Amino acid sequence: MGRIGISCLFPASWHFSISPVGCPRILNTNLRQIMVISVLAAAVSLLYFSVVIIRNKYGRLTRDKKFQRYLARVTDIEATDTNNPNVNYGIVVDCGSSGSRVFVYCWPRHNGNPRDLLDIRQMRDKNRKPVVMKIKPGISEFATSPEKVSDYISPLLNFAAEHVPRAKHKETPLYILCTAGMRILPESQQKAILEDLLTDIPVHFDFLFSDSHAEVISGKQEGVYAWIGINFVLGRFEHIEDDDEAVVEVNIPGSESSEAIVRKRTAGILDMGGVSTQIAYEVPKTVSFASSQQEEVAKNLLAEFNLGCDVHQTEHVYRVYVATFLGFGGNAARQRYEDRIFANTIQKNRLLGKQIGLTPDMPYLDPCLPLDIKDEIQQNGQTIYLRGTGDFDLCRETIQPFMNKTNETQTSLNGVYQPPIHFQNSEFYGFSEFYYCTEDVLRMGGDYNAAKFTKAAKDYCATKWSILRERFDRGLYASHADLHRLKYQCFKSAWMFEVFHRGFSFPVNYKSLKTALQVYDKEVQWTLGAILYRTRFLPLRLSLKVTF
Repeated sequence: MGRIGISCLFPASWHFSISPVGCPRILNTNLRQIMVISVLAAAVSLLYFSVVIIRNKYGRLTRDKKFQRYLARVTDIEATDTNNPNVNYGIVVDCGSSGSRVFVYCWPRHNGNPRDLLDIRQMRDKNRKPVVMKIKPGISEFATSPEKVSDYISPLLNFAAEHVPRAKHKETPLYILCTAGMRILPESQQKAILEDLLTDIPVHFDFLFSDSHAEVISGKQEGVYAWIGINFVLGRFEHIEDDDEAVVEVNIPGSESSEAIVRKRTAGILDMGGVSTQIAYEVPKTVSFASSQQEEVAKNLLAEFNLGCDVHQTEHVYRVYVATFLGFGGNAARQRYEDRIFANTIQKNRLLGKQIGLTPDMPYLDPCLPLDIKDEIQQNGQTIYLRGTGDFDLCRETIQPFMNKTNETQTSLNGVYQPPIHFQNSEFYGFSEFYYCTEDVLRMGGDYNAAKFTKAAKDYCATKWSILRERFDRGLYASHADLHRLKYQCFKSAWMFEVFHRGFSFPVNYKSLKTALQVYDKEVQWTLGAILYRTRFLPLRLSLKVTF
């Protein structure tokens, strides 16, 4: 039997073919339009029934995960319907060390089911672009002139006010949360900046802005918010019965004698910036401590919180370990390494009467730089000349003491307490330097494999600098990879490897680390976790008709 093209129903550019169904040779325009509409309506109906009508014994959706994630991506890029009175809004200003950014979020009315969280998403304008704006410098630059802070931040709030419907301003919470730049200021200067915000902003804007909505958050809070944001986007807080999901048994803090709750396995996060490195993951079960001192330290590293919309529900109670390590970021580590080279070289030259590193002809041989590259360290008016030998294994060995590991059990970098990780039933995402180290030059971001990574890193380090430059000039690396990345890729690869495997004790055969820049094509900011956490009891408050 022959096949008849369906050109009578769809434009010529749509290449479909079907078996004969009596499609007339010639159709008038109106009939064609009717048939197109009918076919599209049938397709939509089929989609609806395939996703919505199929339910399991609990009356909840039985979902194909990949399809649901696809739907989430599609709906997340749609322009926000600002005419819908049931859409709520929230604003978070991230006041960082180099600048401040405002993020506008939105969510529909809560469905009333205490098992479900608010469906918070980033607001998108009519062009489907995320409603985000950034300004420079950082808010800490106004430490000596706090009276100027409100004027500094006004452009961000004006921007947010233009996008949030005017009728919604009074019920839209505004949070101004300050991070690293403000943390290093004296408490008196922090207080003066916050007081200026709390005094002036309510005069010019109608947003819901109380004293607790402007604060300097700790590194621990920032880490918890980042962990919440990533797991929320991954859908790990959804309580859906699905045999295909990885699950864990969780002892709820404070009720360890009760039966454990079985729920989705959450993902841990690793984030290595230029200055610091951070790790955060759920601790599903009670942990024991080697000493009372270790227990006291753990109290400052474990965060216990309820994400649920009902304070009495325990299904969304989480215990998360968060530790931040200053000086363990990629750039800070390189600086510490160079400081050690400088000090040791000067000392050895004095003791042995040598001239190593003092002239380009007698350079210090650095195993952590690519082969034959030349570099310099300048301190106190003196210069140490370096030449790379590109020895990845020796580089790793050289930097191992910088982990500051101890012989104590359950410890990581700097001897800091770290609860046990169930490596066989865990999953981690690595951001920032974890992604740049694996992707920018080596082009192997995504699923991390230690053996493949070390081979690629060895090959890179052992390649002559002239060849690496030639490859760079030909555009063979990631578009945003620059010469600084090329020069220090060898060191940072070794540093990332050692921090992950030696510092945090992940086995070399660990297969569940994904290095990423985005999650589901979205850059996930800690601000998403902040707005989710700070509005979590909003449905309960509204149902009780209590204002806040």
